[in-house]
Amino acid sequence: MPEGDTVWYEAHRLDSALAGRVLTRSDLRVPRFATADLTGRRVLDVTPRGKHLLTRIEGGLTLHSHLRMDGAWRVYATGERPRGGPAHQIRAILGNAEFTAYGYRLPVLELIRTAEEAKVVGHLGPDLLGPDWDPAEAVRRLGADPERTLGEALLDQRNLAGIGNVYKSELAFLAAVTPWLPVGELAPGVPERLVATAHRLLEANKDSPGMRTTTSRRPGERLYVYGRGGRPCARCGTAIRKAELGDRVTYWCPGCQKGPQGGSTP
Repeated sequence: MPEGDTVWYEAHRLDSALAGRVLTRSDLRVPRFATADLTGRRVLDVTPRGKHLLTRIEGGLTLHSHLRMDGAWRVYATGERPRGGPAHQIRAILGNAEFTAYGYRLPVLELIRTAEEAKVVGHLGPDLLGPDWDPAEAVRRLGADPERTLGEALLDQRNLAGIGNVYKSELAFLAAVTPWLPVGELAPGVPERLVATAHRLLEANKDSPGMRTTTSRRPGERLYVYGRGGRPCARCGTAIRKAELGDRVTYWCPGCQKGPQGGSTP
């Protein structure tokens, strides 16, 4: 699932291609909005909110989309053949005289009133890459349920918006605790450092499609633990483990990270 920095990157690519331009093509391929015609309207902006994309269109309309596991927006020069997947996977097309954006495999696509955006994103916590970013509020929300595991609390978009499964594992590693540790057992100062690190990493990665949490430039070492099950930890050499936490695969280093361990496999 794309995380907050990836969604930010995609939003700004879409904004560059669509904002300020009049739509000459509009096709929403979902039954509820299949008859909606946005041609002739100007796109005002494309704004990310956590993992949500809000494409605002003149006339008080917002096209709300969410990528979830494998959705994607692809932008091509108008007239160029799209290459984001089979044509039957296209859920939305927004085009102008210069560029055309294709939304592939979008599990969430709805046309709403801009004044009612809070109905779809109002539940989110402070956005790590948004103008509403508030680290103190993020720390408060993260610790609101002391018995909840750190991994679950980090993934809850109501606490802070933008963290996904990759950053969950990487942040726990950088904090030297396992994702199964209850939030209430974090040492003083750790929640604040976790939140600050999350903000720093997403800011550092938002301008490129790739994600990096390490300083290594060697192939396969962009991340400390995620996706590296069975491989040696770059810090201590212990084999990295993986296990389920809720319905997500979680990676951690039993040598570097202290706290409860999941039922793991290499």
